[in-house]
Amino acid sequence: MPIKTIITKGKVPVKIYTDDIEAEAYQQLLNMSQMPFIHSHIAVMPDVHCGKGATVGSVMPTVGAIIPAAVGVDIGCGMKALRLSIKAHDLPDNLRSLRLLIEAAIPVGFNQHKHDPVKQSTVTGLSVGLHKILGKHPKINTMQKKPYQTWVRQLGTLGGGNHFIELCLDENDDVWVMLHSGSRGIGNVIGEYFINLAKKDMGQHIVNLPDKDLAYFKEGAKHYDDYLEAVSWAQDYAMVNRREMMNLICDALKKKLPKFGITKEAIHCHHNYVAREQHFDASVWVARKGAISAKAGELGIIPGSMGAKSYIVRGLGNPMSFCSSSHGAGRVMSRGKAKRHFTIDDMESQTHGVECRKDSGVIDEIPGAYKDIDIVMEHQSDLVEMVHTLKQVLDEAANAEKSAAA
Repeated sequence: MPIKTIITKGKVPVKIYTDDIEAEAYQQLLNMSQMPFIHSHIAVMPDVHCGKGATVGSVMPTVGAIIPAAVGVDIGCGMKALRLSIKAHDLPDNLRSLRLLIEAAIPVGFNQHKHDPVKQSTVTGLSVGLHKILGKHPKINTMQKKPYQTWVRQLGTLGGGNHFIELCLDENDDVWVMLHSGSRGIGNVIGEYFINLAKKDMGQHIVNLPDKDLAYFKEGAKHYDDYLEAVSWAQDYAMVNRREMMNLICDALKKKLPKFGITKEAIHCHHNYVAREQHFDASVWVARKGAISAKAGELGIIPGSMGAKSYIVRGLGNPMSFCSSSHGAGRVMSRGKAKRHFTIDDMESQTHGVECRKDSGVIDEIPGAYKDIDIVMEHQSDLVEMVHTLKQVLDEAANAEKSAAA
């Protein structure tokens, strides 16, 4: 489906792949379109909703400057999915024991492993880049308790908020493992630090911004290269986190399931990140906040909410979206409102047939708090084609009540 809404009141157009957009998000996009260094236009995905400074679901190409809030604080947040060599009939009738095994293997929320979970060579490789960043910005190291131990032992952990681990079945009854997580506590503090540093660096000029959270670093300025170095490191950390978590999940599943292998069909993608790309005859920084890359032929993951369908997709390389698509269904209700509006009975009915927690700690992730994933997919038929349709049978969600999306 083509672009449905265009905002033309700013310095560049905002091209939106839906007409279902809340007033707050619309105003944020109008604010973003006032920035003087955006190349061509801003593209907005059909799962669009309000964020901090920059709207979730936005794709912003910039020349000569970069906005940390256009990436956000969960730097490198994204998805990983593996298709296993087993079928639905190989799963036990009752999946509770599998869910408990996954819970035991993967810490959630602010929790971490009790011992270093990854190879020392992995830690050493990440340490080199982080120490270089901390040498120039030591304050980052004061923003967490036991910072070194925390970032090392949070590798292979889920986090909080809307992060999850799922077992799914596709249209052929093949079993998939899918997970959603990011750069954990260390990515969060790096994101917060540089958002605030951009505000500080802009000084009195920040009053000229439509929103102070759109503070930016100009190319050649003191901290421009530092931010790019730090965001790149956090994106790498997030990739390693998902890789290590997937390894731990598969090890846990092997205790209960028949012997299985991993097929060649494996997908790993960021949806909160920045990358150097070529669009409309210019080399630009593309900040995707709640959007995935959808280059022609590129595989991606678009999850629905708990109990809803998810999709493995292939990008169509649409230039107007900067070769992007949505990262999920998108919220229609805040976490607080969802907790006030829905009950545990609602949770049980909306996640019928899925082995998952159905208590007050996860009500804010109820399917009713999200957009209909099928409508979202319909609105981006010009951006991606569906390869597999996945249906959750087991969901391990983070506890949003006792943890934040670190």
